[in-house]
Formats: sequence, structure tokens, C-alpha cells
Amino acid sequence: MALVPCQVLRVAILLSYCSLLCNFQALEVSSFRTYGGKWKFLTFINLVIQTAFFGICVLTDLSSLLTRGSGNQEQERQLKKLISLRDWMLAIFAFPIGVFVVVMFWTIYAYDRELVYPKLLDNFVPGWMNHGMRATRNRALVDVCAAWQF
Repeated sequence: MALVPCQVLRVAILLSYCSLLCNFQALEVSSFRTYGGKWKFLTFINLVIQTAFFGICVLTDLSSLLTRGSGNQEQERQLKKLISLRDWMLAIFAFPIGVFVVVMFWTIYAYDRELVYPKLLDNFVPGWMNHGMRATRNRALVDVCAAWQF
């Protein structure tokens, strides 16, 4: 079975999320040193969930490429479990939390930017990272859901 664009897209999304996660870890913001650290921000939690989800997607794609046509019943059973985990994670965590974070952030941002993303943060968080953490993430989820292979 050859690689299809969906599988390549999932690898590219995973790599971009890993890059965002590494760059987010390198940020030095005073609120990260208080109670809860980065984990008190739903945006960071969402980034971790999305990275884990696309990691599972890539693992599922690799497993399906390696086990298709092998005839091994145990491998097929394990692959079905992995696919079930991927689908469960999409339905329970990745899609609902991803959509919620993006919609709420940009709605509040349009109403009053200072409530969710004060201008002071522009000195610490580059614009590309802000859009990568909120806008492009939802686009990636929609692309993957639209191209989902059932």
C-alpha cells in the first residue's frame, strides 16, 4: 500500500505541532512560573492533546502500512484496537476541545483582545506562534475529519 496524501498530511501536522510545542516550551513568560504553570492555560492543554492525537494517527497509519496483507490475526486485532483508540480520542478530546478553544479564543479576541491575549504578550509570543496555536490547528482538524478513511 502506497502513502496517500492523508497520511503525509498527518505526519506534516504532527511535525508542526511538535515544533509549536518545543517553541512554546522555550517561551519565558512570568505567568508560567506561577501556580499551574503552562497547564493552567486551555490553549497549552489543547496543544498537547492535538499533538498526542496526531501522534496516534501517524502510529495507526504506520501500523496499517506494516500489517496489511500479512494475514496475522493478532496484528490485525491490535490494529483495530489502535484505530478504535484514534477514533475515540478524536470524538472525545481532539475535536471538541480543539473547536472550543479556537471558537472561544477568537470570539473573545474579537470582542476585547485584552481579555484573552493582552498586547503585552506580543513581546513574548510571536504572531506566527499565536496563529499556529489557535487558527491553523482547527484547520488541520477539519482537513483530517474531511479526509478521514473509515
